[in-house]
Amino acid sequence: MARVGVVGHVEWVQFAVVERVPPAGEIVHARDTFSEPAGGGAVAAVQMRKLAGAARLLTALGSDDAAQLVVRRLDELGVELHHGRRPAPQRRTFTMLDGTGERTIIVLGERIVPWSSDPLPWDELAGFDGIYLTGGDAAAVRAARAARVLVATPRAMDALAASGVQLDVLVRSATDPGEAYEPGMLEPAPRVVVSTRGGLGGSWTGESSGTWRATPLPGPPVDAYGCGDSFAAALAFGLGAGMTLPAAIDLAARCGAACLSGRGPYAGQLELGAGSERGVSG
Repeated sequence: MARVGVVGHVEWVQFAVVERVPPAGEIVHARDTFSEPAGGGAVAAVQMRKLAGAARLLTALGSDDAAQLVVRRLDELGVELHHGRRPAPQRRTFTMLDGTGERTIIVLGERIVPWSSDPLPWDELAGFDGIYLTGGDAAAVRAARAARVLVATPRAMDALAASGVQLDVLVRSATDPGEAYEPGMLEPAPRVVVSTRGGLGGSWTGESSGTWRATPLPGPPVDAYGCGDSFAAALAFGLGAGMTLPAAIDLAARCGAACLSGRGPYAGQLELGAGSERGVSG
């Protein structure tokens, strides 16, 4: 099985299930609330663990009670966690999950990402088959590049550009302005740029090009939180496991669809094991 991991960020997320997001001045009542460690790095690491059987997350955390909750819960979810510390509160978000399946996120605090100066097992990444990167400094990106396959998000653009390394895949949402990418933003250019379009499927360009159709959902849509990160994690896993790009994208699309069918980031994620696959609760 492929050896895979994530270099990136974690947030402590409070979720509220609501019928709809209220307009200004209105009050709505949540039908349910729950909290999880999430954000791109955490969601991707849990998805990778469910696919590969094990996954490592290199990150940085704050120094408050929420950071301790992150450590405890990620251990319960089976992630091998390595983290630096910052003398600041753990970044939090408040996320509303509405009746249409959409998620609306309010971010509280600055993004905390791992630095190359953090005492983390950077040298060991050279033995990994696939890494997905959501954040870090330029030297952290270079350390991640030692893996056989490196996939990243444009949300780490400043560090990616400063690193001077070539990505195997840059994966982005074509409908999210925060993940915009234009040729010339990275030199050397990524070998492949994968652009997702939710229910419309997506496309890839670069050393090869193509499109895919959205995967049918395994059940009714519940909420979209974590779908994109589950997609990216599965893509990095698939390529690290030696799949062709179309086959890895097919797996990634199935993981994104499975996540959409579960409440929160982990309940619907696809798990591979014993020759079968299934959506399981985290």
